[in-house]
Amino acid sequence: MNALIVTQFLEDFKVKMRIRDIIFMDDRAKNTKALLLLEISPGERKKIIEGLLLEDYSEGPLADKQFLGNDLWVFGKVVKLHEVYIKISLGFPNKRTICVSFHVAEYPMNYPFKSKS
Repeated sequence: MNALIVTQFLEDFKVKMRIRDIIFMDDRAKNTKALLLLEISPGERKKIIEGLLLEDYSEGPLADKQFLGNDLWVFGKVVKLHEVYIKISLGFPNKRTICVSFHVAEYPMNYPFKSKS
């Protein structure tokens, strides 16, 4: 994956999120459990997503076969000593951005743009 493409996605995502906000798929039990385990509020979760960087990129774009919206992008962030799996989408035009997943990673994640030092 090209760093410029990931950077452009993050920029587009953050601008749209500021304008249209974000929908969290909290009907998924593991997303709700993550807030309890990490002891963070929904507002803190949004701030974590706002703070995503190129180095947090893990994979994508992935075709969205479930919601029929835009591609899905996966990022990871360490929150209170837990690696968190974050899957987001720009969503539909003129609608809110979407956070499909925000939960403790179930498998080790790969970060192609993170320095190895």
